[in-house]
Amino acid sequence: MRPAGEIAPHALKASTLRPADFAAAHAQAGLAHAGVVCAIDQALWDLHAQWLQRSLAEVLGARRQDIPVYANINRRTEVRTPEGFAASARLAADAGHQAFKVAPFDEVSTAVCAQGRGVRAMQAGLERIAAVRSVVGPRSRLMVDCHWRFDEATALELNLAAAKLGVYWIECPLPEVDANIQALVRLRRHANGLGMRLAGLEQHTGWASFRPYCKAGAYDVVMPDIKYVGGIAEMLRLGEACQGLQVQIAPHNPSGPICHAASLQLAACVESFDMLELQFDESPLFDALVHRPFAPVRAGVAALPQGPGLGVQLNGTMLQAHAECAAREWTA
Repeated sequence: MRPAGEIAPHALKASTLRPADFAAAHAQAGLAHAGVVCAIDQALWDLHAQWLQRSLAEVLGARRQDIPVYANINRRTEVRTPEGFAASARLAADAGHQAFKVAPFDEVSTAVCAQGRGVRAMQAGLERIAAVRSVVGPRSRLMVDCHWRFDEATALELNLAAAKLGVYWIECPLPEVDANIQALVRLRRHANGLGMRLAGLEQHTGWASFRPYCKAGAYDVVMPDIKYVGGIAEMLRLGEACQGLQVQIAPHNPSGPICHAASLQLAACVESFDMLELQFDESPLFDALVHRPFAPVRAGVAALPQGPGLGVQLNGTMLQAHAECAAREWTA
């Protein structure tokens, strides 16, 4: 097995190509296709930067070395009570985080809202938010992800309740279809008047799909995901466009170690950057799948991985062990 960090001979010729050419030549048709294209795009950029013996951030033009991050504590919270959310928040705070995100509205759906029961259904979620706020204190950023569960009338009531809990942003309150753009504009204005922000667009691909929302003023913050957005060059293009529209970028990143490494490298470069999402304590595989674990978060800030390219190398032994386990399960 070739030592970690050593470039395969055949990669040298490939890495002289323009890495952005591949993603630009493959229009994305749905999230699954976009995921494949973006994965290959990341690999090509990684090879290119390794060939140059520079980090990807250095190749792209780093603007910052320390990356503000926030802990997404939602999926590690299996006990979905206020106490369960509070326990997750306490662990994340002890691990160095100063900003936190929850998705607490398990009981809410667009169907429930259409029946006029949304405000009542969201009360359990508000109790979970309040429990987290009591743990992290009044000065920490606290974000609330709605996962497109609300309608406009119920989301207006949510804005009022969330503002009293010091929420920093409300994320994805409505289904993100063009017909809802003006409703999102109204919700954003309402949230801004209460001292909050509106965020969204974590599943959109390419600047063209972001443009109508950004130009209309639907969001203060958009959340492109490196595994869907259409490639690393497209992420930078989106950052430049959003800079001109005074819309901030907070990349969606509740993903594994490779996407996290790529997101850190992009966060160092993208214009109009706010902060980066980081899944918190969901699986020990997050660190085990790479040879060298990421540096711990300190005072809400993550350091860039050290080394050329993305700065991480996959652990082949761990990958093989899990591949063999998966094969046994499929053939059993």
